[in-house]
Amino acid sequence: MGNPNSNSQTFSAQASRFDLLRISLIGDFLRWRHSRTALQIPLFLLSAIMILHGFLGPALAPKNLATVLTWIHFRGALVLVLLCAGNFFCLACPFLLLRNVARKIFQPRFIWPRPLRNKWISVGLLVAVLFCYELFDLWSSPFWTAALALGYFATVLFVDGLFKHAAFCKFVCPIGQFNFVASTLSPLEVKANDLAICEKCATKDCIKGKRSEPMMNGDFMILQRGCELALYQPRKTGNMDCTFCLDCVHACPHDNVGVTPRLPASELMTDPLRSGIGYFSRRKDIAALVVVFAFGALLNAFGMVKPVYAVEAWLGEVISATREAPVLAIIFVAFLCVAPLILLGSAAWTSGKLSGSRVSTLATAARYSYALAPLGLGMWLAHYGFHFFTGILTVVPVTQAALSNFGMHALGGPYWTWTGVPSRLVQPIELGFLLLGFLGSLTVVHHLAEEDCPGKSMRVFVPWFAVCAIVGAASVWLMFQPMEMRAMLMGG
Repeated sequence: MGNPNSNSQTFSAQASRFDLLRISLIGDFLRWRHSRTALQIPLFLLSAIMILHGFLGPALAPKNLATVLTWIHFRGALVLVLLCAGNFFCLACPFLLLRNVARKIFQPRFIWPRPLRNKWISVGLLVAVLFCYELFDLWSSPFWTAALALGYFATVLFVDGLFKHAAFCKFVCPIGQFNFVASTLSPLEVKANDLAICEKCATKDCIKGKRSEPMMNGDFMILQRGCELALYQPRKTGNMDCTFCLDCVHACPHDNVGVTPRLPASELMTDPLRSGIGYFSRRKDIAALVVVFAFGALLNAFGMVKPVYAVEAWLGEVISATREAPVLAIIFVAFLCVAPLILLGSAAWTSGKLSGSRVSTLATAARYSYALAPLGLGMWLAHYGFHFFTGILTVVPVTQAALSNFGMHALGGPYWTWTGVPSRLVQPIELGFLLLGFLGSLTVVHHLAEEDCPGKSMRVFVPWFAVCAIVGAASVWLMFQPMEMRAMLMGG
């Protein structure tokens, strides 16, 4: 397959003429200084409506905007946008709108503690969200779905109200971390167009921001923020930690930052020193995040297929549990700890022995764990895409019913028979997503093996191919199990 750097450079050269920010209308809008706020406002209003309907609307999930929009439409649209474009949800994130308003009233005083400048908190929170989703059946509870959204707003205000820059986005937000991993497979990235211009730049506004002249007291005003996630454009590689906020675009005095095409997953095939991140191979926390992303996709899908009930019943009998929490905890440990430890540990040890590598088993497992990201995204796409496509029209009758409750009947009576695409037509799409993820992971493994053991790459490739095959087969099996049509009315 050749050198990944040369492939990426060739692709970039062929696509160098394209920059989303140069496209009429779309580019004009994104280059507007207030474009992010303009995107955040409608999503904030929609979030407020969802929260209110979650607390005050019908308790039945398929008839409540909180559950329908969150667990069917938002999740499906999110992964599809990540696959087809990039991390544009973080660009339009409604949680930060409230934070930005709050910062006009009071300024944060503290810097995020150095020992916590990693992904371990966000990894734990991502696992916690997945656990609570199953334990409290969030998909069937408008109240708890609304409470989760409200808690999210409160957490953003608390963290970014105390700490400067974008501490919540970089170190805390579980949705953001999910997006960061998935966006390593996106076809677009925010990057400098011409590094030669960056080398001559004396102000470094893309990272420092634009500041006013010093005032009488020596202070200055921030006229335009630079990158709050510490991603210096000339040394930025890929989409990890990039929220697509476009602050660097607005701050650059040379108009030298664009949203340009790149080869999806190319950043997973190399290990350069990355601005704001360091080396992937040395970041055990990011490797753990990728593992949770990939195996969490299997776990989340397993929670909605019929075999899960038999497993939970059996485990409940074995440990004499009277509550679901300890049973779920065992399942989570099995999926997120035991299975990765066995599969990745075995592959890392075997590939090391076969190739004669002196790299530790842990370091090898961490390096090759990034190859699981495509498989994980394929599974999330298949799972969330199933709910999205089969329930895409459900928002219409739910909105009709919600308006009717307030005496507004302009949209007519609820069309409860409106659901979406028949599941039999969605299954080929699911298989396509899974196949795409499987091939993507094999490509990453191949490039890493070629880089680590030129001439003996197959000795490394084969054990990791086995891991990808096992995870891929498990994904296909899960997608063909009978699924719950969560948060949907089936024509009733």
